[in-house]
Amino acid sequence: MIDPKKFIRIFEKNSISFFTGVPDSLMSDFCNLMDTKKNHLSSVNEGAAVAVGIGYYLATKKLPVIYLQNSGLGNAINPIVSLINKNVFKIPMFFLIGWRGEIKKKKSVKDEPQHIEQGLITEDLLKTLKIRYKILNKNSDYKKAIKTLKKYSVKNSLPVALLIRKDSFLKSRKNNFKESNYFLSREEILKTIIKALPKNINTVSTTGVLSRELMEINRQKEKINNFYCVGGMGHAVSIANGIAIAKKNKKIVCFDGDGASLMHLGSQINFSQNLNAIHILINNKSHDSVGAQKTAGNKINFYRLAKEAGYKKTFYCSRLIEIKKAVKYALNHKGSFFIEIKSKPGFRKGLMRPREKLTIMKDKFMKSL
Repeated sequence: MIDPKKFIRIFEKNSISFFTGVPDSLMSDFCNLMDTKKNHLSSVNEGAAVAVGIGYYLATKKLPVIYLQNSGLGNAINPIVSLINKNVFKIPMFFLIGWRGEIKKKKSVKDEPQHIEQGLITEDLLKTLKIRYKILNKNSDYKKAIKTLKKYSVKNSLPVALLIRKDSFLKSRKNNFKESNYFLSREEILKTIIKALPKNINTVSTTGVLSRELMEINRQKEKINNFYCVGGMGHAVSIANGIAIAKKNKKIVCFDGDGASLMHLGSQINFSQNLNAIHILINNKSHDSVGAQKTAGNKINFYRLAKEAGYKKTFYCSRLIEIKKAVKYALNHKGSFFIEIKSKPGFRKGLMRPREKLTIMKDKFMKSL
């Protein structure tokens, strides 16, 4: 397996020292080390990371490294095609892409449905985008791969990529980003909120561990009708927005996370215009699902931003009694409400994943509306 520290060192030996991107579970050990580097920026989304890389190259003439999961390629396509393309500004950069749903021996490895679909098209996307790439696994000669791709990128002023398979990196260290134990766990928070919600209310939950925790809670209580966003990070609030517009006489709740919210922060402006919107953001200052790396907004007060985005009333909570009061107020008053709840990172092992076909879950949710 590849030692992440040595991997980073090879980039630096090739005069590549600036890193930006969005953490990925397949590269969690590499991404954890990024938090310790000075010449690093945790980006709000993958497209923004590409744009930051463009700016860095313009100022230094040096290759930036953009790291992301293959699911984030969608966010990155616009700046790749309309800015760094050889027929536009012709800008070189180096992508590190975690290959969820990877293909081995012409078959998809076992993974979530959304990752399998992404894995199937990843190589085709890179070819369509005209990005030269090499596939990296635990036995790859990564030194040669980095040197070869860097040489090609600089010579031709074009982007290149390493497509990284699962289990390529050594488990070198745990992320040491911790929050005070004073704060509640996300699961405790969700249980408290579900208990406070009326039976059969319609909710939408963001991708990642939050939805998995909610799935387990809901299975036990069978209380809420929730749409689980298994992919599309950052889009839960917009899905909730579409529902709220169509169902004006029903309260619609969106469960969000800080990392997901940062992806498409402007969507809050649209959701806040609904008089039936309740936006609950659980903030642990980390990308919890992929290794608890710090988010770009780890020093942001989201409830203050939400006030400026147009929500009628915003709340900040860190204790159970505050959460109960805020949820009760939002349920009993007309208008849009934003509730930021501080939590600590971390989650239980063995959380369930969807056990039904996603289309069946979708149909049940639509029927409940």
